[in-house]
Amino acid sequence: MAAGGLWGTAAWSVRVVVAVPSRSPRQRSRLRTMQSTRIMVARPCLPSVSIKTSRTHTGARYDTMESAKLSLDGQDYELPVIEGSEGERGVDISRLRGESGAITLDPGYGNTGACESAICFINGEEGILRYRGYAIEQLAEHASFAEVCYLLIYGDLPSQQQLQDFSDGLTNHSMIHEDMKKFFEGYPASAHPMAVLSSMISSLATYYPEEEGNGDDDLNIIRILAKSKTMAAWAYKKSIGQPLVYPDNRLSYCGNFLNMMFSVPTEAYEVPKVVENALNVLLILHADHEQNCSTSTVRMVASSQANIFAALSAGVCALWGPLHGGANQKVLEMLEMIRQDGSDYKKYVDMAKDKDNDFRMMGFGHRVYKNFDPRATILRTACDEVLEEMGVDDPLLEIAKQLEDVALNDEYFVERKLYPNVDFYSGVLYRAMGIPTNMFTVMFALGRLPGWIAHLKELRDDPTTRINRPRQIYTGPTARDYTQVAQR
Repeated sequence: MAAGGLWGTAAWSVRVVVAVPSRSPRQRSRLRTMQSTRIMVARPCLPSVSIKTSRTHTGARYDTMESAKLSLDGQDYELPVIEGSEGERGVDISRLRGESGAITLDPGYGNTGACESAICFINGEEGILRYRGYAIEQLAEHASFAEVCYLLIYGDLPSQQQLQDFSDGLTNHSMIHEDMKKFFEGYPASAHPMAVLSSMISSLATYYPEEEGNGDDDLNIIRILAKSKTMAAWAYKKSIGQPLVYPDNRLSYCGNFLNMMFSVPTEAYEVPKVVENALNVLLILHADHEQNCSTSTVRMVASSQANIFAALSAGVCALWGPLHGGANQKVLEMLEMIRQDGSDYKKYVDMAKDKDNDFRMMGFGHRVYKNFDPRATILRTACDEVLEEMGVDDPLLEIAKQLEDVALNDEYFVERKLYPNVDFYSGVLYRAMGIPTNMFTVMFALGRLPGWIAHLKELRDDPTTRINRPRQIYTGPTARDYTQVAQR
């Protein structure tokens, strides 16, 4: 037992044993006969806590009769065990505080399921990522970004007519209100595009207010997907002092964005097909990734019944952080640092291997994927195609290739599974496409919008939804009396 804080909070190491009866070969492949793990339960000034779990029946998501028994102060509490469609299991503690007065403590929520969701499945150990059951590899190879938006938001791939109607909506609603142009005039040229994007998305609520029963939910989904790419491109144009370029209804979603980013009124611009295809793949790969920081933020804000624009604006702000959406920008900053130091990449590889050195290679390994990141595998191919087709000659990209070769072949990196991840390849690819570093996180946000919207819609459609309100273990001072300032 360890004490912590001024209040004497106690924490115990608890052993959980799951006894599993005879199963079919398929079931045995998913679960061992005996499973054991360790968790931490926190509660002030309590004696021992133990949990024993036994499985008596296996079924579908809601058919399981398995329960967990938690013993606390001599009192037993039965906790339901939930099993997802892919065999993921969790102990439902939603009644724990009401029945026992205790809560669980899980800083960072790394072991906490905040919801049940049918949108995205990740198996980090096996390198699996699926949207609504479809493998990311198949979607990246065959689907358009519009198809994936529809799939995530509405649950199934669209028919030909549904896709046409949805794509037409994304095209016809891409213009923004002329009054909003004045907002861009008010931002300084140095304004970060993420700050501009977040503000502009939030301001859409003043033009398209949500009113209960007005039937505009689907229209607002179209509006935000269509207009966000325009606002993002205009934020870039503002930062470099070029005139704003209006959307062109003759172009695809990705082609339209690239045209607004790179065309100028003085000369013709044709969107390179290889770049357009690469952007389509990038947006698909970024579209959703389960309950990450920004998605959880969107769900939390939406749980208060805030409007869709406010919730998505909050998601943009969460994504802005360097530990989340800013990781691919950090990759390019690392490459630039190596270039300025004479391009001696081997020096930095040795620094990364030195356990006494604080330097860390950005863009290698992944918190979730312990084997390989399926998105990185896809992007590596796209990256090679763009570099070859565009004939890009860039010293940073040469350094990136050298680091990639080290990570894929050096024993140190291979043993530790420090393979190049999606942030590494997306940063390199955006650079090759001509997208500036400060726009990288904006590109991430454009791709992630349909995932955020899907989770917001799922939360709103769930009749059991309640406002999110986490608890805490207080560790501050106990009760004390106020003293006059002269006596302190």
